[in-house]
Amino acid sequence: MSSFSKHSSATNYTMHNKTVLVRGGKKYFDLLEHIIDQAHTIIHLQTYIFNEDETGNRIINALLKAAGRGVQIFIVLDGYASRNISKACIKNLKSAGIHFRWFNPIFRSRYFYFGRRLHHKVAVADALTGLVGGVNIANRYNDLSEPAWLDWALFVQGEASLQLNNICADIWNKSMWGKRSGTRFILPENPLIPTDICMVRARVNDWVRGKKQISKTYTDMLKQAQHSVTIMSSYFLPGVLIKKHLSAAARRGVKIKIIAAGVSDVLLAKQAERYVYSWLFKNNIEIYEYKKTVLHGKLSTYDKKFVTVGSYNINNVSAYASIELNLDVLDAPFAKKTETVLQKIIREDCIQITEAEYNGKATFFMHVWQRLCYDIYRIILFLFTFYFKRRHG
Repeated sequence: MSSFSKHSSATNYTMHNKTVLVRGGKKYFDLLEHIIDQAHTIIHLQTYIFNEDETGNRIINALLKAAGRGVQIFIVLDGYASRNISKACIKNLKSAGIHFRWFNPIFRSRYFYFGRRLHHKVAVADALTGLVGGVNIANRYNDLSEPAWLDWALFVQGEASLQLNNICADIWNKSMWGKRSGTRFILPENPLIPTDICMVRARVNDWVRGKKQISKTYTDMLKQAQHSVTIMSSYFLPGVLIKKHLSAAARRGVKIKIIAAGVSDVLLAKQAERYVYSWLFKNNIEIYEYKKTVLHGKLSTYDKKFVTVGSYNINNVSAYASIELNLDVLDAPFAKKTETVLQKIIREDCIQITEAEYNGKATFFMHVWQRLCYDIYRIILFLFTFYFKRRHG
């Protein structure tokens, strides 16, 4: 049995990995281009937003060069969020031998969609090197004329990348409603697995197919925490289950800090999020708003021993309507470094929202507006997560 098949399950930790936490922006795209440039046999690239702008064209050029070296490349993009890519660009990719597919929802138009979203952001090369996070491929996630939105990814070398390759291959095959292309996937015979010990596992959320691994990661994290939990989440709107576990952890004396967006690209979501602040205050949960730029990151840690990072937002869209991908790291040295990074951001780039300050500034009409946004947002989430048939597999 090959190393790949032994470690193909995304439910178990792999042992032999090297990991690096990567902040979005220039460093992220330099690393992504390097991964593509160093690939020998196969690349999977799957993302929600891929814009045909300066950043997107940079990655396209790197992919075309890799295809010219004989690397097999498989790209899957969300059919709604990446819809502005030109037909000429797609034709150019296919002409170079790159395999390309859309992940299409049940129904979509230029302005809205109905159905699942391919929301994860992953690149994996040679089933050995992977990059997973919340960073889309577009100028606003890069450091160009303005600083990039705050986002994160995990760079991993080792056995966890075999899991990622398997997940990407599964998405590739199922993106055509279960019709397999017959394309043969080439994996290295004897991949050079690091000897370093770092426990990492890939986690998938796809509620329609009965996969709730990332949701379980968060509930397990809140159940197991003894001392502290730090959650950075854009579009933070926890559902009933997460609120139950947040409340239970706080009652046990766990110190919980939420890093939320102060500047948001979705006004409705931000106002709905602020409606939840009163509930957080009642449960002694601290809330910090990031002010430097738009916060888009999804990164959490507990007790300085565990980290999860990826595309999963704490709301019902990620829980029920999207295909999401995270990496969990159970490693104290890595978790301590990550916690240090988060605490520095809290100190230097955030303001704490206190109950007294919040109630002092919020007028009656503001509370009514936030409640209205909250109800509208919940209705939208319900409509976008309703399925006439729940499929498992």
